[in-house]
Amino acid sequence: MLIIGIILFGLLVGAAAQLIVGRSGTGIDWTLACVAGIGGSFVGGLLISLLAGDGLELRPSGIIGSLVGAIIVTAAWSAWKSRSRQV
Repeated sequence: MLIIGIILFGLLVGAAAQLIVGRSGTGIDWTLACVAGIGGSFVGGLLISLLAGDGLELRPSGIIGSLVGAIIVTAAWSAWKSRSRQV
């Protein structure tokens, strides 16, 4: 059940990151949402939670860190994708 919850949370965070970055004009890329959400949640949520002193428990700082991490992954992917199209 935990793995399903992590995947669903990753999808939601990744979709929110795409809406914030501005990829919503082309629709939500669910594969990117899953990867950005899970990767961003792991890195961003873990770093922010540890820096805030919350440990590994579910806290608002971890959720905010997850969203920030997903936004960074989505923005980096969009920049890399647009750069590869120009070449």
